Amino acid sequence: MKPFLTPLFASILVGATMLVQPVKAETPPNMLVVGFSMTNILTLDPAAITGKETVQVLTNIYDNLVALDAVNRSQVDPQLAESWTVSDDNTTITFKLRSDATFASGNPVTSEDVIWSFKRLMKLNLAQASFLKTHGFTAANADASFTAPDPHTVVITLPKKVDPQIIIQTLGIVGPGSVLDSKTVMEHDKGGDLGAAWLTNNSAGSGPFTLAQWQSNERVTLERNDKYWGEKPAMRRIMMRHLAESQSQRLMLEKGDIDLAYSLSAADLKALENNKDVTVQTNGGSGFYYLAVSMKDEKFQNPKVREALRYLIDYQGLNESVLPYFGKLRDRPIATGVLGALPNAGYKLDVAKAKALLTEAGYPDGFSTTLRAISDVPFMNVATAIQATLAQGGIKAEIITGSGDQIYGAMRERKYELLVGRGGGGQLPHPDSNLRAIVYNPDNSDQAKLTNFQGWRTSFYDEKINKMIDAALVETNREKQTKDYQDIQVYYADMVPAIQPFSEVVDSVGYRADIKGLQLNPSWSTQLRTVTKDR
Repeated sequence: MKPFLTPLFASILVGATMLVQPVKAETPPNMLVVGFSMTNILTLDPAAITGKETVQVLTNIYDNLVALDAVNRSQVDPQLAESWTVSDDNTTITFKLRSDATFASGNPVTSEDVIWSFKRLMKLNLAQASFLKTHGFTAANADASFTAPDPHTVVITLPKKVDPQIIIQTLGIVGPGSVLDSKTVMEHDKGGDLGAAWLTNNSAGSGPFTLAQWQSNERVTLERNDKYWGEKPAMRRIMMRHLAESQSQRLMLEKGDIDLAYSLSAADLKALENNKDVTVQTNGGSGFYYLAVSMKDEKFQNPKVREALRYLIDYQGLNESVLPYFGKLRDRPIATGVLGALPNAGYKLDVAKAKALLTEAGYPDGFSTTLRAISDVPFMNVATAIQATLAQGGIKAEIITGSGDQIYGAMRERKYELLVGRGGGGQLPHPDSNLRAIVYNPDNSDQAKLTNFQGWRTSFYDEKINKMIDAALVETNREKQTKDYQDIQVYYADMVPAIQPFSEVVDSVGYRADIKGLQLNPSWSTQLRTVTKDR
């Protein structure tokens, strides 16, 4: 028998049901829900990370000695270090730590933690060590390079002549500059791994949030660190959800199911520009979009083949049709506005010229190859467009897509043919940051494992450009240094290297209009502790 409802009770029930129905979806006022792609997140150990998405997570967990300013790219701000000085002979940098900083564990942040973090980085020799290795720091000289005269003083002694400012800037990058809680990490040391296995899924920082959970390709959950030494974040929790499809992020942002979308396509960003409930923010980013070849492949060792590829890229079409909100046309290896940057070289899609070069190289009918790209926005669209223009020149490129581990993993192992990538430095506002990432390669042996250098990943080696880059970095005459960087760009164009940039990165996000205090950082280290909700 069905239960009997009186008309009065039925009307009350219907009314109550209507009352609990939300007018629209809305995230909790003290929780920020972020949509982004996690396909390139392989570990959360600051020493081993690769890719901007992991930086976007860890910048909210770990502090550095200094921070790169989000607005003024040439400015370095205090973080765990209150102040720093450079010796008159440019050989040492002395940092004075703030006295009130603690880790999430409650342990005080000391100079011993700082130098332990740097020594750990060099001893493990993982991806992020390359930033310091390129300036002469090694596991062997780490004890002499990083010292702690007292609990609140850190002294860095430069192992070779280099501009001290670039070292200070490097320590502002998430990864090489991240400071770890040495006591907590060593409690989880296994077999002398310095906590590497544990840090894959756990955190030991002093930042505004702690890692509560990471479920690969599902979500990252951060909890507010109530022991944070700075101003307490307004958000109690940050939920970062893996939403690989741009359309899913857009629909959820429009509904209010998420507050911030990091991985939106150009089409979806354009559509959101007309939504009064959503704000779109675009800022200069770091690095380039590029086409890379592997010099281990005999075809690509021929400079005429590489030059042919240069003329089988539709630079203007890619930037106007595929990369709005993601990039702007740039075909030089130094970012616009940086010291010594030359105007674009003016490369254009020129199929006839490319075919002539291929014929000279011995490939009059073209050839077959593979083209790798991660399955995220905008890489697949870029790869499809490049596949089409390669075909016009007779090059049949099969697209291989997958996660960051599969695609960039193949590049790090130097087992690929062609690859659409994003990188090339630029996190530091210095031309050396671009050049050292994109073409510098001091040791081309497989055993060197210089995986953070795209030059090494492509197996490209040119002793002359290595020397030019090293000399420009230590040049003290600014006018001469500017000329040196211009000469490097001209030589880079002439030798036709393994990486051809076609766009420099800009970053765009969409977020609910009631989100306040969000400022994108060109070094990818956007701080979410400043975010509030106007509700």
